[in-house]
Amino acid sequence: MVKAGLTAKGIIWAFTTFHAANWHPLTWLSHMLDSQIFGLNPGLHLLTSTLIHTANTLLLFILLRKMTDRIWRSAIVAALLALHPMHVESVAWAAERKDVLSSFFGLLCLLAYVRYARTTRTWKRFFPVIITLGLGLMAKPMLVTWPFVMLLLDYWPLKRLKWLPSEGIGRLVRAALPLAREKIPLFVLVGMSMVITYIAQSRGGAVREFTEAPVSLRLSNALVSTARYIYSTFLPTRLGVYYPFPPEGIPAWQIVLAFVLLVCITFVAIRAMNGYGYMIAGWGWYLVTLIPVIGLVQVGGQSMADRYSYIPSIGIFVMLVWGLADYMDRRRIRHSAIAVATAALLIIIASLAWIQVGLWRDSVTLYQHTLSVTSDNLAIRYNLAHALGKQGRLDEATVHFTEALRIKPDFFDAAVNLGITLSERGKFAEAVGYLERAVQLKPDSGKAHLQLALALAQSGNNGEAVSHFTRALEVAPDDPEVHTNWGLMLARLGRLREASDQLNEAIRLNPNIAEAHNNLGLVFLMQGNPEKSIPHFSTALRLKPDLKVAQDNLNRAQAQINARRE
Repeated sequence: MVKAGLTAKGIIWAFTTFHAANWHPLTWLSHMLDSQIFGLNPGLHLLTSTLIHTANTLLLFILLRKMTDRIWRSAIVAALLALHPMHVESVAWAAERKDVLSSFFGLLCLLAYVRYARTTRTWKRFFPVIITLGLGLMAKPMLVTWPFVMLLLDYWPLKRLKWLPSEGIGRLVRAALPLAREKIPLFVLVGMSMVITYIAQSRGGAVREFTEAPVSLRLSNALVSTARYIYSTFLPTRLGVYYPFPPEGIPAWQIVLAFVLLVCITFVAIRAMNGYGYMIAGWGWYLVTLIPVIGLVQVGGQSMADRYSYIPSIGIFVMLVWGLADYMDRRRIRHSAIAVATAALLIIIASLAWIQVGLWRDSVTLYQHTLSVTSDNLAIRYNLAHALGKQGRLDEATVHFTEALRIKPDFFDAAVNLGITLSERGKFAEAVGYLERAVQLKPDSGKAHLQLALALAQSGNNGEAVSHFTRALEVAPDDPEVHTNWGLMLARLGRLREASDQLNEAIRLNPNIAEAHNNLGLVFLMQGNPEKSIPHFSTALRLKPDLKVAQDNLNRAQAQINARRE
């Protein structure tokens, strides 16, 4: 759908699909537009994300400037958003377009809200707030806490909400109620988004059950991750693309340390409310915007992710920049010294971001680095093995698939792919053992039965191979790969008519399988009909120019025709 560009069918699909366990039609449309303009040039797709990220930087500067009238402070916060290494993932990973795109509309929404709050407050002024929030939610549901962010901005810097802790909770509720009431349309909007998102992620199998991730683990991970994001914001040197849960659970000392840190920051922020409202507003921004991704509703297997900090980190940056600026003003530190220190800080951060960007140049580099900064990382170990296999580095792939099975002995995908890798290395007996384990783990997997059949055939055990080919056909009758390989097996057994039927069915199911055309051509060649085989060998080479066996078979067919003429 995406590769076809912007089409009527694609647009309808974007608004109706829960593909990838998400509902983000605007993100799909942005990818389609890129495909329409750039084709599949990855650099230009990433350029689009970079331009949106740049726009976010400018929007954040304009927003803070409008709200606070502080040019340099606003510029430094925006520069931190632009250059921080933790934000590399949101830009350098094409599939995370939803991060930068939702943030773009989220910042537009806040600009519209500031305009509404500082002028005559009418529905006409509020309508752009609703529209931009809706667009942001259709890019990624990260903005579901945006109405609460607006309430924080009402306190600081808009000063629509005036309250001090000494006045009590009752006074806070009475002051906040009218401001919350005006945001009812926004609460309705985010409520609808939350329902749609939960349905999409549940149907996609992304939401983990409480048996997989119990409440105690979710709460402790939420606490520790909230603290770890702060740590990585200040020391962004060991960043990875995937952070697994610790296999033995989260250590108690980390939970206690995280709790103490968060309580201390909260205490300082509350104490500073009288005169330094940016402390509670920035801290509230960080905590509130982190809620959707903190893992209370556990989606996926990661304990945290750098991309989740893209919006929340703005709150930390505001606290840091405004706090240090006020401290330096009180100390009457010269502006030239402040400028030099700020420039040095931004250069260091930019250098770290440059290094982080370099890790995204290819899959192997990215995964190897992530393994070096995490432990027992099953998902990355498996992905690295896959990437090495695609590069033909089969010995290394075998090592990592084996390690993945050590971490999780019942990991079906690792067992299958280890068997395939061993078969490609010619170690068919070992391959059979792992593929038999895969069949035991998932008896109804057509892929497992097919690969086991192929390994058995290569081992010379045709009887058992036929049994597993038959089983693969039973459980995956519409898999063209099964028909392709079963057809070749039948041809080797001399059952040419049956082989032809299977290969024709494979081509019917998917006309673009080069191997199916090659195998059908081979059947015609074995039947003594080279003229009929040549179109299929030619089609196989058109679909896959580097398929050497098809070229060899084409040469054989042409040689047979030439020999007849002579």
